[in-house]
Amino acid sequence: MTVTGLIIAAGFSSRMKDFKPLLKYNNKSFIYNIINKLNVVCDKIVVVTGYNRLSIEKEIESIDSSNGIETVFNENYKDGMFSSLQKGLKYLNENDWVMYHFVDQPIVENYIYKSLISEIESEYDWIQPTNSGRKGHPILLSPRITKKILVASSSSNLKQFSDNNKLNKKYIEVESTSIFFDVDTPQDFEKLRSNK
Repeated sequence: MTVTGLIIAAGFSSRMKDFKPLLKYNNKSFIYNIINKLNVVCDKIVVVTGYNRLSIEKEIESIDSSNGIETVFNENYKDGMFSSLQKGLKYLNENDWVMYHFVDQPIVENYIYKSLISEIESEYDWIQPTNSGRKGHPILLSPRITKKILVASSSSNLKQFSDNNKLNKKYIEVESTSIFFDVDTPQDFEKLRSNK
């Protein structure tokens, strides 16, 4: 079994009015923070780029990763996040479990990644953290479900899979609310900086 960290960093960051992958948290870029954590639990890391791809590639070159970091460009990034997910999955080994991660969630604690990985079992398709029953991110996806995502319509979205009761899902209750906190707006970013 191998686990690949798949970071989606292809969007415009239009609501943020700044480029989210390169925003700083603890004096390091968002993408640096996430890669640094995934590097501990994943066999490899793949970043899906789109808008402003050269800036992300330059940042990644400066990051030391024992497992290596690869990038794949989604030329259809304007079509939304699901197209980037499909692009990333197409690039991966079809037998990999995938840690699906947004680039605007830099504060998820290390123990949450480790907890998710420790729960991998062959009968599960989907492993997701929860807090007080509320579902968060990142999500672990099995090879079975990634194959289904790859053949889905490009107009689909991951919520359609999340709502599918035929999938065998496992939810891991964690103590942290970091699994909900994504930085979409300048107000979110200010809250992040003030709560460090």
